[in-house]
Amino acid sequence: MSNLVITPDQFKARVRELPSLPAVVMELIACLGNESLSSEDLAAKLSRDPALSAKTLRMANSAFYGMTRQIGSIPEALTILGMRTVRTVVVAAGVTGSFKPPQVPGFDFRGFWRHAVGTALCGQALARELRMDSDIGFAAGLLHDIGRIALACSYTDVYAKVLAHQRQHDLLLVDAERSLMGIDHAVAGARIAEHWRFSPVIVEAIEFHHAPSMHHGPGLVGLAHLADAFSHALGFSGDAHETVPPTPPDIWAAMFPGEEACMAAFAQVQNQFEDVCQALQV
Repeated sequence: MSNLVITPDQFKARVRELPSLPAVVMELIACLGNESLSSEDLAAKLSRDPALSAKTLRMANSAFYGMTRQIGSIPEALTILGMRTVRTVVVAAGVTGSFKPPQVPGFDFRGFWRHAVGTALCGQALARELRMDSDIGFAAGLLHDIGRIALACSYTDVYAKVLAHQRQHDLLLVDAERSLMGIDHAVAGARIAEHWRFSPVIVEAIEFHHAPSMHHGPGLVGLAHLADAFSHALGFSGDAHETVPPTPPDIWAAMFPGEEACMAAFAQVQNQFEDVCQALQV
C-alpha cells in the first residue's frame, strides 16, 4: 500500500480550505480562561447569527439544564444560566454544526461527534473533581479529535485507506494515520487550532492528547487524554470495535481523581450524554 507523507506545514496550507467556525465561537475559544467578553457583547454577537442562536437556545432548554420554564432569548439565557455556561453552550453548538460529513467510506460522522460530546462531558466532570476550569475541560474534550474530521475532509481517498488499514491490523487510529499519511489527527488538529487562533492551552491539549508524557506536565493535556480514554471506555461513539488508548502511569498517577470520584463522574456523564447529543442533534 503506497503511503502519502504529509508534513505539518503542508497540512497547515490545506487548513485554509476547511470551513471556518462562526466568528463568535472562535473568539470564545480564544478567550477561554479569562473574562474579557461581557454578556452584552456575547448577546450582540450572537444576534448576528440566527442559526447559532437557535441552536444555543435549544441546548439551553434541553433536559441537560433542567429549566422549569422555557428560555426565550440569549439575554434571558445569560441571566438565568450565567455567562460561563452560555459560553460553553455556544462553543458546543458552533463546533458541532460547522462540518459536513466527509465522503469517506468507514468514517462514522455521528459516532465521531458522539465521542466528542462524551469526551467533553468527561473533561468537564474530571475538571470539577480536580479543581480545574470546567469550561476549558469541556472545550478541550469537544475539540480533541478535530484533526480526524479535517484529515478526512482534506484527503478523502487516503483517509479511507487509513480506516481500512486500522481495522485490518487492529491499530490505534493515530498509528494507522502515521503509517499511511506521515501525520496524525492530534498534530493536524493542533495546526487547525492555531489557524483558528485558539488559546495556547487548547492547542497543546489537542496536539498531545495521545502523548501526554511528552508534554511538560499533566494539566489540560493530561485531562484531555484521560477524558478521551474514559469516553472510549464508556463506548459513546457506538463503535463495536472501539479501542481504549493506553494511559501512561505518570499521567494516571497525576490525574486520576480516585475510584469513588471517578464512578460518580461516570454516572453523571452517562445521565447527561443523550440529552446533550439530542440538543446538539448528533
